[in-house]
Amino acid sequence: MALEAWFMDDSNEDQRLPHHRNPKELVSLDYLAELGVLYWKLNPENYENDPELGKIREERGYDYMDLLDLCPEKVSNYEEKLKNFFTEHIHKDEEIRYCLAGSGYFDVRDKDDRWIRIWMQPGDLIILPAGIYHRFTLDTSNYIKLMRLFVGEPVWTPYNRPQEEHPVRQKYINSLTHKFGETIKAH
Repeated sequence: MALEAWFMDDSNEDQRLPHHRNPKELVSLDYLAELGVLYWKLNPENYENDPELGKIREERGYDYMDLLDLCPEKVSNYEEKLKNFFTEHIHKDEEIRYCLAGSGYFDVRDKDDRWIRIWMQPGDLIILPAGIYHRFTLDTSNYIKLMRLFVGEPVWTPYNRPQEEHPVRQKYINSLTHKFGETIKAH
């Protein structure tokens, strides 16, 4: 099964709900790729010895890895941490996440500042480009096990929106302008 992604509604209901528009507006992997979001479907049961994961890590220079279990039983101040993850932000580096178990949502902004919800399930590996506005939440299962990959020692400082003048954000906007052939508003 391929990655599922869609444009979100504007509802303020529980962030852990799917937030489909009516009618549903699905987003293709090609459109995500145009935004710089990369995707692989891997075998989460073989992550320790997966040659495809090894190839991705080698090609992209991901030499550091850790595992993160997110659920109320394993994370102190769970609701507060979930709220922090759901605050819109950018990073100076790529964000690489591989879902090994459970499920959750990564939301990214498109070139028109619309939210796209990406449903991560076991085997989904995504890379969010540096400078893209995004956020994360669990779905109603309230559990996900993620592998986080980094180049070098992890430095994962979120820069909360607005960050329109941040050099990484400017570089990302310029890459979209080049891809889409139009001026992208910095919003």
